[in-house]
Amino acid sequence: MLIYEVNLTVDADAAEAFEAWLVPHVDALCALPGFVGATRYRRRAADEGADDDGRVRWTVHYRLRDRAALETYLDEHAPAFRQDGLDRFGGRFAADRRVLAPVGEHDAPA
Repeated sequence: MLIYEVNLTVDADAAEAFEAWLVPHVDALCALPGFVGATRYRRRAADEGADDDGRVRWTVHYRLRDRAALETYLDEHAPAFRQDGLDRFGGRFAADRRVLAPVGEHDAPA
């Protein structure tokens, strides 16, 4: 299992429309082969040690079966999905991405 993390920073005056677009966007990605699911998180600038600039921040963790599924997404689907966001919101948002691969799990003591 891999986590494909997308961090989004959106201009405040576009945030409501962006979120309305983001929910079905995430659902559409989750319907692709190899995607297992996703979790959306709302972030705050103060949580990151930054000044409150009024921008809205989300992180989406997409869970994928394996690296092959991620590569298929990146090669065959990502350009169109990314272009859709750019066409709708242009310079109103920024996105950065990273891949997280588990190396171990830890449970709280009983």
